Amino acid sequence: MIRARLIAEDGATLELSGTGPRPQRAELVGPRARVTARLSGRGATWRAVFPLRASRWGGPELPLPTGRYDVTVVGADGEPMDAEASVPLSMLGTLRAQLDGAVLRVGPPVDPAYDSGDGQAALERRYVTGRGELENAVFFESFYGRNASCNPLAIDRELARVAPGVVRYWSVVDLSVAVPEGAVAVVEGTPQWWRARGASRLLVVNDWLRRRFERRRGQRVLQTWHGTPLKRLALHRPGFDARRMIAVVREARRWDVLLAQNPYAARIMKKAYAFLSRPVWVEGYPRNDVLVSGDGAATRRQLGIRDDERVLLYAPTWRDDREQMVDFVDPVELAAASDAVVLVRGHSRTLLPGRDATGPRVIDVTAFPDTARLLLAADALITDYSSVMFDFSVTGKPMYFLVPDLEHYRGELRGFYFDLASHAPGPVVRSADDLIAALADDGVPAQYAAAYSAWRRRFNARDDGHAAERVVARILDQGFVDR
Repeated sequence: MIRARLIAEDGATLELSGTGPRPQRAELVGPRARVTARLSGRGATWRAVFPLRASRWGGPELPLPTGRYDVTVVGADGEPMDAEASVPLSMLGTLRAQLDGAVLRVGPPVDPAYDSGDGQAALERRYVTGRGELENAVFFESFYGRNASCNPLAIDRELARVAPGVVRYWSVVDLSVAVPEGAVAVVEGTPQWWRARGASRLLVVNDWLRRRFERRRGQRVLQTWHGTPLKRLALHRPGFDARRMIAVVREARRWDVLLAQNPYAARIMKKAYAFLSRPVWVEGYPRNDVLVSGDGAATRRQLGIRDDERVLLYAPTWRDDREQMVDFVDPVELAAASDAVVLVRGHSRTLLPGRDATGPRVIDVTAFPDTARLLLAADALITDYSSVMFDFSVTGKPMYFLVPDLEHYRGELRGFYFDLASHAPGPVVRSADDLIAALADDGVPAQYAAAYSAWRRRFNARDDGHAAERVVARILDQGFVDR
């Protein structure tokens, strides 16, 4: 019989113990993280201690991401052991956990008293209608708190440099999300999160503001968005109903300023969100500054990739009709056929429901905190309809477009603002075999040189390495926060 307990001291841990010889191995296996237990004991009894935290890609040890973890114990004889035990829901400081049989369920450190409809409604009433003085602070949120990245991260870094006295809060889904140095992580749904969002003078977000939000007098919202659109957005999406239309217009009214990468994106975003009477800053994308001046050597080392290896980044967009990342190419076969390391980057919407891709010379980087660093590390990009194409083109490196579902996506799911095949700065292919053939063709860069140059003139004219400087200068000049 195996006994279990959850312990909050010295960082959250799960402890299993039993009688008999010490097991060979014990692990927690989740969709995005894996933990190996520390084993002790000789002869009659044994103990396995799982630290409920993990480090990825050489980064700091952080609490485990929210999710389900299978508990596996391999006995001294090499056979799986019955690891079933039960521990009720426990608050462990940095997270909460519950052991149910051989499954550990990990959640964010939100007190159960608040983690309900009534509890959240009470916090909304307390902080949404607050009348206290606003704090000289910025509340950042990127991709609904799933990571600290994108344009908000680049703005954070520049703001910390030129105005270090400004408090910087980061909205996170749980404490597995690493936030920038000097910033304060606030877990969504906690009293601290509601207070920070209600008291900060400026909110910088790259997607919709979730939950109830009432802008207080003196508060400003900078919507950076997260990409130049190829896919139809908001009011332009097919099959749009009246209720959704009202939600779009209501959301856009929460924003004071919209950031656009280029004039093309500015025109579309203004119409798609009925954002017609307020300012749009066309300053390039702060997240792309590093693509002008940086290099990928450090990221390659972090991922364990040699300098002389070819690196392909596979980064498809998400689909409205499926939760997980598309599987139009087998990354293991692609790595073997192209003699390359394949980085698999799912869209942020596939981070929580998905599971890491594995295999020889395949690295799943869906949970990697900063896409821009991956773009620097890659020798070529493989995508479909993702806006990452408009960022990667800053580097001038080759792009390939794998689009087996082009007609379905264009005609039924989303639709496009322009014909990708006519303007793409790289081969548009319909199968994995065609993709591998295109990757082997050394003449591709020269063949698409003219289209690539036209693309960059249209979409990257303001991506000059100084976008964050310009955006933060405008934030300070307009008094959104004080130095």
